[in-house]
Amino acid sequence: MKIVLASGSASRLSILRNAGVEPFVDPPNVDEQSIITSLNDAEPADVLTSLAAAKAAAIAGKHPDDVIIAADSMLLLDGELQGKPHTVEATIERWKNQRGKTGHLMTGHCIISPGGRAVYEHVASTTVTFGIPSDYDIERYAASGEPLPCAGAFTLEALGGWFIDRIEGDPSNVIGLSLPVVRAALYSFGLHVSQFWK
Repeated sequence: MKIVLASGSASRLSILRNAGVEPFVDPPNVDEQSIITSLNDAEPADVLTSLAAAKAAAIAGKHPDDVIIAADSMLLLDGELQGKPHTVEATIERWKNQRGKTGHLMTGHCIISPGGRAVYEHVASTTVTFGIPSDYDIERYAASGEPLPCAGAFTLEALGGWFIDRIEGDPSNVIGLSLPVVRAALYSFGLHVSQFWK
């Protein structure tokens, strides 16, 4: 029995590795945009849970004896969910809008027990207060490529840490996977965190 990470996110992988777990990585092939479009009037938490559940379901059949962990993160800012910016231009625009503001980094989790006997779903939310970086630093940060594949157009654990003034809540959630949520899921399945330490 092992943990299978249904994600290609380097940040989520690093969270588990730093916490003593070497997961099997199996990124699912899920059309996230079509799911988001189909849920256009849904609450932010429901959107994130639906995305995580779709990712977990996409690979669960391939790993029937393992724990499946899937997650999806977005930034809730000014009442709107924001995912990955993908381009330098979009990153610059995002940062010029979000600097000095406070938002909520939300991560939907879907964790499936071995044998698929139980499913644990939870949305974690951490409050993030953005600093006020200069236009020059925003442009350099965007040009680095680091924030392009990141929810909210920032990282907490790398270059983006320069531009985050404060967080309130679970820091691992901001990076992309809440260890307290994963722990609660494992306990609900009758499993222990330390069973998965390498």
